[in-house]
Amino acid sequence: MNSPSEIGKLYVKVGKGKMELPVSKMFVLGIFAGAYIAFGAVCSQAIAVSIPLQSVAKAAGAFVFPIGLMMVLVAGSELFTGNCLLVIPVLEGEGTMSGMLKNWLFVYIGNLAGGVLVAAACTYGHVYSLFDQQLAASVVTTAAGKVSLSFGDALIRGILCNVLVCVAVWISFAAKELAGKILGLMLPVAAFVLCGFEHSVANMYFISSGIMTSSVYGIEADGLTWGSMFVNNLIPVTLGNIIGGSLIVGLGYWFCYIRPCSHFREAVPGNEAKRRGHHGTGELSGMQ
Repeated sequence: MNSPSEIGKLYVKVGKGKMELPVSKMFVLGIFAGAYIAFGAVCSQAIAVSIPLQSVAKAAGAFVFPIGLMMVLVAGSELFTGNCLLVIPVLEGEGTMSGMLKNWLFVYIGNLAGGVLVAAACTYGHVYSLFDQQLAASVVTTAAGKVSLSFGDALIRGILCNVLVCVAVWISFAAKELAGKILGLMLPVAAFVLCGFEHSVANMYFISSGIMTSSVYGIEADGLTWGSMFVNNLIPVTLGNIIGGSLIVGLGYWFCYIRPCSHFREAVPGNEAKRRGHHGTGELSGMQ
């Protein structure tokens, strides 16, 4: 298992690669990630709707939802919420602020496209007809609830959510085998779903599916519109996700596990010369 400091070093390298991707690949991989998260969300809704006891239904849905992040991290794609950790390579000087913002922008747009595409496919493919259309009613109710949140509630729930999501991503980097990676990421993600926190990418699917389902199945939902999707939910939740992922987890873990190592390396005699292309002693070389 990788230690936290080893995870930090590994993520600096991975994050740098993410920021160096061509825009076209950021966008396409963003579509994949948005779709994967949406698939996990569909599964969580389908399993929960048929369970009469609400607490059990919530728990069942929560433990199925991480399928989406598992596909994101194992199959390979670009997820905005996880990429809030890109602040780490930026702080280490291995990436730029503009590179991070470019990644966020095109990945976010890709995530939105992927989530809406899955929502449209499920709506117009009548997937929500399951269980005598109880699933359709649940999809609309979920979406309506999300756009009815106050700005403050949505922001705070977004912060809490992405603390857990980014910790899940961090934990996945600790594992050196597939089984450990999957098990490690599952529990923090299940926790955020169980607690009702807000994930911007998941909400791209949840709310758009509710809007389309409301129209196709004739289920009324006051205030559920494309405008309320962005203004009432995605804007505050996205800001909260950035605060939770970048400022709390990213900055906090960089300070605790990476920054001291950087300062130690700079303090070792001979390391400045090595950075300029000179060779240090054999002993110092062994420390690198």
